Amino acid sequence: MSDSEHTNDSTDGLSRRDFLLGAGAAGVVGATGLTVADQALDGLETVEDPIGNYPYRDWEDFYREEWDWDSIARSTHSVNCTGSCSWDVYVKNGQVWREQQANDYPRFDESLPDPNPRGCQKGACYNDYVDAEQRVQYPMRRTGERGAGEWERISWDEALTEIAEHVIEEVQEGRYDAISGFTPIPAMSPVSFASGTRLVNLLGGVSHSFYDWYSDLPPGQPITWGHQTDNAESADWHNAEYIIAWGSNINVTRIPDAKYFLDAGYEGAKRVGVFSDYSQTAIHTDEWIAPDPGTDTALALGMARTIVEEELYDEEHLKEQSDMPLLVRDDTGKFLRADEVPDLDVDADEPEKVMVMQDRDGDLRAAPGSLGEREAKYDDSLSIELDFDPQLAVDDTVQTTDGQVSVTSVWNNLREELANYTPEYVAEETGVGTETHQKIAREFADVDRGKIIHGKGVNDWYHNDLGNRAIQLLVTLTGHIGRNGTGVDHYVGQEKIWTFKGWKSLSFPTGSVRGVPTTLWTYYHAGILDNTDAETRRKIEEAVDKGWMPVYPEEREDGTRPDPTTMFVWRGNFFNQAKGNVAVEEVLWDKLDLVVDINFRLDSTALYADIVLPAASHYEKHDLNMTDMHTYVHPFTPAVEPLGEAKSDWQIFKALAQKIQEIARQRDIDPIDDRKFDRQIDLQSLYDDYVRDWVTGEDGALEEDRAACEAVLEHSTETNPEDGGHITFADTVEQPQRFEAAGDHWTSDIEDGTAYAPWKDFVQDKEPWPTLTGRQQYYIDHDWFLDVDEQLPTHKRPVETNDRSEYPLRYNTPHGRWSIHSTWRDSEKMLQLNRGEPVVFIHPEDAQHRGIEDGDTVEIYNDLATIEANAKIYPASEPGTVRHYFAWERYQYPSRNNFNSLIPMYMKPTQLVQYPEDSGEHLHFFPNFWGPTGVNNDVRCDIRPKEGGDD
Repeated sequence: MSDSEHTNDSTDGLSRRDFLLGAGAAGVVGATGLTVADQALDGLETVEDPIGNYPYRDWEDFYREEWDWDSIARSTHSVNCTGSCSWDVYVKNGQVWREQQANDYPRFDESLPDPNPRGCQKGACYNDYVDAEQRVQYPMRRTGERGAGEWERISWDEALTEIAEHVIEEVQEGRYDAISGFTPIPAMSPVSFASGTRLVNLLGGVSHSFYDWYSDLPPGQPITWGHQTDNAESADWHNAEYIIAWGSNINVTRIPDAKYFLDAGYEGAKRVGVFSDYSQTAIHTDEWIAPDPGTDTALALGMARTIVEEELYDEEHLKEQSDMPLLVRDDTGKFLRADEVPDLDVDADEPEKVMVMQDRDGDLRAAPGSLGEREAKYDDSLSIELDFDPQLAVDDTVQTTDGQVSVTSVWNNLREELANYTPEYVAEETGVGTETHQKIAREFADVDRGKIIHGKGVNDWYHNDLGNRAIQLLVTLTGHIGRNGTGVDHYVGQEKIWTFKGWKSLSFPTGSVRGVPTTLWTYYHAGILDNTDAETRRKIEEAVDKGWMPVYPEEREDGTRPDPTTMFVWRGNFFNQAKGNVAVEEVLWDKLDLVVDINFRLDSTALYADIVLPAASHYEKHDLNMTDMHTYVHPFTPAVEPLGEAKSDWQIFKALAQKIQEIARQRDIDPIDDRKFDRQIDLQSLYDDYVRDWVTGEDGALEEDRAACEAVLEHSTETNPEDGGHITFADTVEQPQRFEAAGDHWTSDIEDGTAYAPWKDFVQDKEPWPTLTGRQQYYIDHDWFLDVDEQLPTHKRPVETNDRSEYPLRYNTPHGRWSIHSTWRDSEKMLQLNRGEPVVFIHPEDAQHRGIEDGDTVEIYNDLATIEANAKIYPASEPGTVRHYFAWERYQYPSRNNFNSLIPMYMKPTQLVQYPEDSGEHLHFFPNFWGPTGVNNDVRCDIRPKEGGDD
């Protein structure tokens, strides 16, 4: 068709241009019910030159005003996404007008991609929350049943008085350890985190873990490396030659950092994806491997077999840095210890905790850096560097205090285990081809710098620790650890805070902390312990009786254990995220006399609370923000005043402390002796203690949020090292600041011009690893591990919590793109980017077999519950698995059952141990370091069309 024909094309007298001009107003016309067919366009004026001569131009002012503002504030978002992105918030007429990614992160290495900007589509619409309908604007008291949504507005004084009187009664009656505080992830806003934990700590209450509860904690890391998750910052991905994204859907859950993964490919790095589905990250990899769900361990061990069998391993690294040369007794399965070997020369206070090697001459030698030689878990005065050449492969008989004993090295034990993972077995078990996994293993071993980005996909299984250990084994065998561009980087939330010491002193001023593993606490108090299998129950009770794991309230002298009575929830959504939430709602929640939720929006936990207090939004307060994805700290600053009667978390808990102190003084309440700690709980000085800086002793120093921010920075190695510069809050407002140093809870230094990468203290500086053996430890000789044949990484199939014949589909609840946990799940903008309601993803074969079409309302069910969702046909999935992206609020489901209603609560007993049993330096309970994880994936279900679902 010629240009002239285009120009003269007409429809009933309207030129094509006129028609399209009118179509542009179709939205307006449509509102009247008229259409083009109704000749509604007749009244519109034809415009020949819309730029130079347009009759109506006032609409342009709307867009101009977007670039007209009164002030700009620097802020960010207190969400557990690992992003930690700095934003500029534009304000006009006292309202947040728009937000924009800041672009002033300072570069520290010009050879790496620019760190600017950082952000995602969710952060770009946080301003919608500031004035949203679901915003909590004033204190509210429940008037109906929990969850009924029936409230009355009350004053701040009424709310604080009611809470204070309840808390005072609990403390006076000795039930202070029945008061719980739950809030997740300090790094995303440490002052807001500390606001409640500080008060709970002063009251003698209980602080809950979260990293393990969310099944985010990779238990294999403390098992193998003796240290909670330490990762390279994402810029270090660019230093790798070979990257395996293993269960980490980077393009969905690491949006601000995906550029490093993508750009590494342009620089020549090979990228491999290990995902059961053809994920949004798999499409950007050079090779995609799709193991069957729950078989990652078998795949990793099959790859390890190839590396070992073909001698592609780093022998020197294994001898010095791992437990592979250590000797194990064949009769007991325990390490051979120095105190069992007559005349072995060892300089150690505890020779029973010193391991033994055999050198090239066949002589037994003490392994340097073993726990028995060290002064504590960490001891940088010793070295694991060897002055002899140990043998890796040992099968021998040695003379011990018990007589002649056969011993085998860990290396030989490992080779025996790996012999089970033949290419044929791996292919049958995982669905990955016999040649494919071997090829990837060879390539990974062949490069100088290989890296694995490890995600939550492996952690959600019951045998998550085995999966972690097997994947970690790959970097230990190849020596891809402790150097830039190497390692296993595990990112699930902002789980680790840089400014640890300052945050800790702010959060727990007394230094006496009642911390509890939330999974175990919920097991006890939601009645799940009564319904678990006998062996698991026995081990849970044994772990508690031996003091390996705490449960609060503590058992009293008469053998009774009170129920929890009080729960504060802030910055989190406990009720929505609870595994086994049917039991949580029906049993645990019924035990709680008072549930207080502090939030800026009415979420599921608020809906089931007794008192809801209005918290300032992220754009209405002072705080700090950081993540292990980068090495910067930046702030929240108030762009606008808090909406309605909202207050910051710090001001809310400070006001509650003031009210408790006021009533305690009116009643002249005496201090209460703490049963566990050498201290008294003095309610008459509670507020004074709350606002005092316990580090400097300065009274009233922490009245304001900004002062609390300054205290975190002042008292932390990273921001105020002894031999470096001091980062102030004002510095962070000017631009994000790179940390000056790394504290002793990190395993490498912050180096100028270099991306942070962990484990250099041990690999390069030769300090002993914080494990029993002083090495990367793959053999665990704890009795409970030996009992279940898990002393080494081994593959075990998913446990069957539901009858496979009745519930043939696996049920998976991964992290989604359109929310961060439940934040933004109720955002209209985000809902417009998907189907606006809970959605379940089904493979076409599974859907066809059940008569389900795309868009149908379906019921997902098992023997625990039934939930409704919209069906989305998902060809990128594997048959036999349904995906229901998690965190939809309970009130977004017709029945109020939610994504967790189908998930039972259960825990793996080996995650309750203390190791060594008598002292626990290697493994001991510490919140968010070691404890039983929540489990999501070992669940089955089925799906059916909802009868009448399309009506």
